Amino acid sequence: QVQVVESGGGLVQPGGSLRLSCVVSGRIPSLFSTMVMAWYRQAPGQERELVADLTPANRIHYADFVKGRFTISRDNAKTTVYLQMNSLKPEDTAVYFCNTNPRAITWGQGTQVTVSS
Repeated sequence: QVQVVESGGGLVQPGGSLRLSCVVSGRIPSLFSTMVMAWYRQAPGQERELVADLTPANRIHYADFVKGRFTISRDNAKTTVYLQMNSLKPEDTAVYFCNTNPRAITWGQGTQVTVSS
């Protein structure tokens, strides 16, 4: 069974940075490099939304609200996808999840990011 485990969240002040990691495990190591991987987020009372995705050919899409601040990357050998988040704002507060795009893996528990002074 394929699983995702997100980590790296925490409490940070506005303007700060965090780096999220997502390890994908299960019967997919050989397929990971062929997958479009993505980060999503869900704020309290809101629907889950796409933050960024990264194709096997390294084509990247960012949501407008993170352009210029967040960077998605991947390490196929480690079946891991990263999200470097800089210049964080209070409105970035949410639980962050990784998955494929479109979603094909059961959602993990996510990692909480709280931006507050």
